[in-house]
Amino acid sequence: MCGVAGLFDPRARGGPGMLAAAAARMTEALHHRGPDAGDLWVDEAAGIALGHRRLSIIDLSPAGAQPMLSSCGRFVISFNGEIYNFRALRAALEATGRRFRSHCDTEVILEGAAQWGVKATLGRLIGMFALALWDRQDRTLYLVRDRLGIKPLYWQRRGGRLIFGSELKALRADPEFEGALDRDALALFLRLAYVPAPATIYAGVKKLAPGTILIAREGAEPELKHFWSLEEVAREGLAHRFTGSEDEAVAALDALLGEAVRCRMIADVPLGAFLSGGIDSSTVVALMQANNPQKVKTFTIGFGEAGYDEAPDAKAVAAHLGTDHTELYVLPDHARAVIPRLPEIYDEPFADASQIPTFLISELTRRHVTVALSGDGGDEMFGGYNRYLQLRRLLTALDMLPPAASRALSATLRAVPFDAWSSLARVLPGGTPLLGDKAQKLALMLEDGSGAFYRRLVSHWWNAHELVAGAAATKFLADDEAAGGFIADRAERMQYLDTITYLPDDILTKLDRASMAVSLEARVPLIDHRVAAFAWGLPSAWKARPGAGKYLLRRVLDRYVPRRLIERPKQGFAVPIDTWLKGPLRPWAESLIDPARLKREGLLSPEPIAERWREHLTGKRNWQYSLWNVLMFQAWKERWLPD
Repeated sequence: MCGVAGLFDPRARGGPGMLAAAAARMTEALHHRGPDAGDLWVDEAAGIALGHRRLSIIDLSPAGAQPMLSSCGRFVISFNGEIYNFRALRAALEATGRRFRSHCDTEVILEGAAQWGVKATLGRLIGMFALALWDRQDRTLYLVRDRLGIKPLYWQRRGGRLIFGSELKALRADPEFEGALDRDALALFLRLAYVPAPATIYAGVKKLAPGTILIAREGAEPELKHFWSLEEVAREGLAHRFTGSEDEAVAALDALLGEAVRCRMIADVPLGAFLSGGIDSSTVVALMQANNPQKVKTFTIGFGEAGYDEAPDAKAVAAHLGTDHTELYVLPDHARAVIPRLPEIYDEPFADASQIPTFLISELTRRHVTVALSGDGGDEMFGGYNRYLQLRRLLTALDMLPPAASRALSATLRAVPFDAWSSLARVLPGGTPLLGDKAQKLALMLEDGSGAFYRRLVSHWWNAHELVAGAAATKFLADDEAAGGFIADRAERMQYLDTITYLPDDILTKLDRASMAVSLEARVPLIDHRVAAFAWGLPSAWKARPGAGKYLLRRVLDRYVPRRLIERPKQGFAVPIDTWLKGPLRPWAESLIDPARLKREGLLSPEPIAERWREHLTGKRNWQYSLWNVLMFQAWKERWLPD
């Protein structure tokens, strides 16, 4: 894993050496992504500079250093990621007469571009990648991001000058960078807990979308072209569903995942895996151990707080599989000590609270290995989120209601005061403090359908634009009624929306920043693009079904791990932010959201934030997620946009 940075300024406004100096500053800002080496390639006459920071994984020799030139001298590359089928591609290229100087995967991309063309080469790659490729002959820059958005790439074009990098901190290091706060993006962040692509927190700075090529030439606006589309994959899968038996599907998925895991175990450095004891990570580890004569190194962190500790479950799975298991119990003070580092690690406001344990498990793992496999993506690929299961149960019941009855029930649910729901929850057997929230979501679904149900479900502040001074009611991909409209099954449509938004912009962003902050390469076999294609061809009932999310994936895991070690309520990977805000984090939080401070800063409306804070402290409502969004923005602003 590495860091990519650079700039393309055909007009070359600076004097001799200015291009290189700017690229050097940008590249050094990514030192944590590649602590092993770094270099630049500069052509001042063309106005192009490519920078690279190297985390050596395959071919540790200087022959694998970047930026790297193709053997013909036409292409130069700075590449972040891994190409897992590079050996097969290399053999194919050698058969055409191409010659190689290293044993690394980077050179395969270069020689492929020279032999097959850029887009055709990208279509052959199996892996994760974000890269900058310069064509010296045509004076064309290609910026590319992998199919599902595993690796990040940011860019900005201003006044004919294009800058790019693996993280925003690389762009900020450019002496000419201008980064004004994008208030519309801030509103989206407060709503979702992340800034959705292609926006960033800075006006005019963009995230390159997954499966996209940006093509830049002198005197022309950048072109954005897709080389892969989840919509096309989903349409193909839905049109040609798997026709074999369930047992045949289990065998096929087992073989496919086995191959996805095996190819991700290629490394010239120590390798291990995260293990939570859940379905996803247990499946990955089981397949790793089945393909490895040595004990796989597995890593888990535990917490003392009730309801948040998965370490005993992971330990049981590790013992059954026979892995070399390491666990670390994290004290609350240690976990909370990460919070001041979050604005630096995540670079733009980011408020998925599992960012804290994700960093802690990465920190632990990096003490022992340089590469770790992770189970991220299993929920999106195979229907694991509770909302898919909730939707199926609700639809089964609600579809029997006539429209008039649905509207009447919705009105009744809305008319009940929220305090009444809380009182009812306290006296009902098994009552939940979230009863009122669930009732309101049900009312919304009865009134507006599953699309509104999904959008409300993923929104922490429903009208977040009203919270931000000067912000418009900007939409993101899932707000488009047409998005996923070709998918008849409503739970599958939610899966699709999660995969094009939440997966790259939250889950994979969290994993990339947390692991890269400690120079650890994280690999995600469950979102191999071949696995995605297979999953979209499965019957819906083999994914999310009542009482058994990720049904087919569970059946694969049954081949390796007894069900009794896995069967438990879905827990997630989190820390007790709700209680911390009422206790040890309260002074920190109150300093950031002090109404007088918010009023002075003039960005956020103090009243609704103060109201939620009061309700959270008194236990009337649990507003941990919406408050955490505000706090993460305020902490980020304090670090990157001081008064």
